[in-house]
Amino acid sequence: MQIRKKYIFMTLFASWLLLFFFGGDQLRRLAFLSRRKTDALKSWPRWTDTTLLQSFAGPGDLQDDGGARQPSPKARRATRMSIYKNSRCRMETCFDFSKCEKYGFKVFVYPAERGDPVSESYFKIITALEESRYYTSNPEEACLFVLNLDTLDRDHLSVQYVHNINEKIQGFPLWNDGRNHLIFNLYSGTWPNYTEDLGFDIGQAILAKASFYMERFRPGFDISIPLFSKDHPQKGGERGWLAQSSLPPKKKYLLVFKGKRYLTGIGSDTRNALHHIHNGKDIISLTTCKHGKDWEKHKDARCDKDNTDYEK
Repeated sequence: MQIRKKYIFMTLFASWLLLFFFGGDQLRRLAFLSRRKTDALKSWPRWTDTTLLQSFAGPGDLQDDGGARQPSPKARRATRMSIYKNSRCRMETCFDFSKCEKYGFKVFVYPAERGDPVSESYFKIITALEESRYYTSNPEEACLFVLNLDTLDRDHLSVQYVHNINEKIQGFPLWNDGRNHLIFNLYSGTWPNYTEDLGFDIGQAILAKASFYMERFRPGFDISIPLFSKDHPQKGGERGWLAQSSLPPKKKYLLVFKGKRYLTGIGSDTRNALHHIHNGKDIISLTTCKHGKDWEKHKDARCDKDNTDYEK
């Protein structure tokens, strides 16, 4: 019995020595790596991480992504509800189909208000509607109504911003809280903290808008449209490049972006992080630092070259 206990004891002692000398180092290393991995997961990603961005943007170029300045979910909901009071609108609840039964799908465009400026882009939209087969000059026949007030640019710092829209639309006999109306918008809010605020109450109107926030888009009711420039042709244009069974399309450029870089504020970290995709061949990304009155205060080492390339 004593011999058996001694044998078991010696076996356990030998196993422990083997584990200590040959496996201890591996276990310590595994624990160390696991701890490092856990620490990395806790802190990644951050746009100010030099190991991620050192090849195309320095930490000094980027806005800190600390969460202190982010609005709380409650604040975001309050903002959303103040802007979209009819956030539950759907075609079944905020659109009167009876107006479409007698004459079909007809669109009435409000007569132009004297003294209200209309941008080139909005003029193209209005002209396209008035020249279409759906247009009617008689509001009694209309199924859909479109304002002749330019609502494309709702940045109150813009020269194309139309003031006092709320007062004007409330005076329209056909407005009816926006029911069966369609409103177009390309830009909303202003730098640096862009919001969805259009500066007037859209009521029950359908919103055709570029750069929608997903949480504010009303499915089956609102319309997401691309952001187009004032140079976009009203009609026609060159033929497309995508031919049948031609993938990828036979086109010189795969991706093109041209716009402001935003040295600070919302959008600055994203556009800085995407700077490196520009290769000057099939991927073109051109940005300018000239934004706002004090852009030169935030000017970085890339600005002069970026501005020159942008203006070519």
